[in-house]
Amino acid sequence: MTREIKIQGTTAAGYETVRDAFTALLAGEKPDHAAQLAAYVRGKQVVDLWVGPDTDGSTLFGVYSSTKGAAHLVMALLVQDGTLDLDREVAHYWPEFAAEGKGRITLRELLSHRAGIVGADSGFSPEEVADDRAIAARLAAQRPYWRPGTAFGYHAFSIGALAGEVVFRATGQTLQEVYEERVRAPYGLDFHLGLPEALEPRFRSVLPMIPSATEQAFLDAQPPQPHTLNSIAFNRNGAHPTDLQAVPNSRLVRAKGPASVGGVASARGLAGMYAAAVSGLDGREPLLKADTVAEFGQIHSNGYDLVTQAHKSFGVGFQSTAEAGYPFLGAGSIGHKGVGGSQAFADPRSGLAYGYTRRRFPFPVGPPPEDEPLVRAVHTAIHTAAVSR
Repeated sequence: MTREIKIQGTTAAGYETVRDAFTALLAGEKPDHAAQLAAYVRGKQVVDLWVGPDTDGSTLFGVYSSTKGAAHLVMALLVQDGTLDLDREVAHYWPEFAAEGKGRITLRELLSHRAGIVGADSGFSPEEVADDRAIAARLAAQRPYWRPGTAFGYHAFSIGALAGEVVFRATGQTLQEVYEERVRAPYGLDFHLGLPEALEPRFRSVLPMIPSATEQAFLDAQPPQPHTLNSIAFNRNGAHPTDLQAVPNSRLVRAKGPASVGGVASARGLAGMYAAAVSGLDGREPLLKADTVAEFGQIHSNGYDLVTQAHKSFGVGFQSTAEAGYPFLGAGSIGHKGVGGSQAFADPRSGLAYGYTRRRFPFPVGPPPEDEPLVRAVHTAIHTAAVSR
C-alpha cells in the first residue's frame, strides 16, 4: 500500500507530469526518506522538487561518484585552456607516476579508466580516503592491475585523486581549488568539493539501506572477496575496509571533498553545474565549448568493465549516459551517477541538465528504482512542452 506524500517545489508549464512521476515513484519509500529533483533546459530551470522531513531545495546530501562529474569538468576546462593535453603522458606532468611501467600511460587513457590503477595492494586508511594527495602518493608507486590500454575498469576511489595530482602538478592548485574558483563560486552552486563548516547545518547524513529479510540473508551469505578487482577499487581489501554507506557521513571526507566520492550537493547544485557547463547559466556563455563537450562525451571505453563485471561505457572520464541506461538521451551526453542514488548529467542535444539526490542508500547497491523513470519523465516533458508552445 502506498502512502500519501507531500511533494514540494515548482515545475514550469508543461512539466507537471514530472511532479506526478516524482510523487508516484517515491510513494513507497519510508516516512523518513528524502529526495530532490532539479532540471534545467537550455539554462532555464524547469523542475525544482523535493520531498522528506527536514528537507528543502537547499538541503545538502552526499553524492558519492556524482562528484566525479565536477572533477572531469575541471579536467575539460584545463584541456580547453591548453594547460593539459589528453595525449601527453601522465608522467610528463607527474614524473613519479612513471614507476612500475606506467610511463607511457596518457592522460586520455587515465581518465577513460584504462590505466589499471584502481587501488592499492594494501588498501587505504580512512584518513587517506579523504585525502586525494595522500592517495596519489600511494598510487604513484603502484603497479597496474592490467596492462594499461588493453582493457578498462572503473577507478572508483582513485580516478579523482589521480586526476587531481595532474592538476596540481600542472597548475600549482588542487583540483578542488580550481573547481571552487572557476565553477562553484562564480555561479553560487550548491555542489561542494570541500564543505565549509558554516554549511554543515544544511547537510543530512546518509540513511542506511533497508533490505528485506530475504535480501539480508542473501547479503549475509556472500563470501568475503577482499582480493578481487572490485574490492580493491572500492577499498575493501585492506586493514580498514570502506563502508560505502558511511563515506559522506565522515566530516573529514566532507571537509576535504575527495574528487572521486566526497562531493556534497543539492539537486539544484548538480543540475546547475551541468547547465553552466553545457548551456550557460545566469545569462553567461557555457563553460565548455561544443568541441570540448564532444571530445569528452565521445565513447572511449565500451564493453566489459573488469571492476564492476558488467557492461559499461565511458567517455573521457564522464559516464556515457546515453549508452548506459538512458538510450533516449542524445549521443554525446555527459554525466556521472553516485552509488548512493544521486544522478547528474547534461544532454547537449536537448539542452537538458539534470540533478537528483536521495537520502537513503538504495538496495541493491546501484541506481535506485526511480532513476530511469524520472529521467524519462523529464526528457519526455521537454518535447511535450516544446510541442505545446
